[in-house]
Amino acid sequence: MSKKSRRVDYWHDPNAPEPTSRKASASVFVQDETGAILLLRRTDNDLWTIPTGGIRTGETVAECGIRECREETGLEIEITGLVGVFSDPGHVIVYLHGDKVNEVRQPINLCLRARVTGGTIRPDPREAREVRWIQPDDLDDHPIHPALRRRIDWGLHHQEPHIG
Repeated sequence: MSKKSRRVDYWHDPNAPEPTSRKASASVFVQDETGAILLLRRTDNDLWTIPTGGIRTGETVAECGIRECREETGLEIEITGLVGVFSDPGHVIVYLHGDKVNEVRQPINLCLRARVTGGTIRPDPREAREVRWIQPDDLDDHPIHPALRRRIDWGLHHQEPHIG
């Protein structure tokens, strides 16, 4: 039996471990014509999130957002703008393999606005238990980490990018 990988997110927790790395990631805030937001339920912590992932060497931020959305949801998107840059040092992510800590990361996330251009919802079972369109009024019914909820709320309520 293989050891399960998982992650634990901390948010302004004085007991969070000290970060050992800082890595850039891209996320995408995608809404449909009704205003519903594209969310997926992660397999590693069972929380709901927008499509998100690490930026690879040789890849632009936009390419990362497009790739992550396709991989995690099956949908093709077009980037339409910037929600913001989110780099709060109070967000710490611990990546575990079994009981062993692989990394303690302080993320820098560039959240992009996007719209669907094609594809069919097909969650990647390694990353997403399910993918759904969620109306903003129903967000409180879904467990979402505060760092991700900040991105979603900013995307819903602001047109100018968040820098922080």
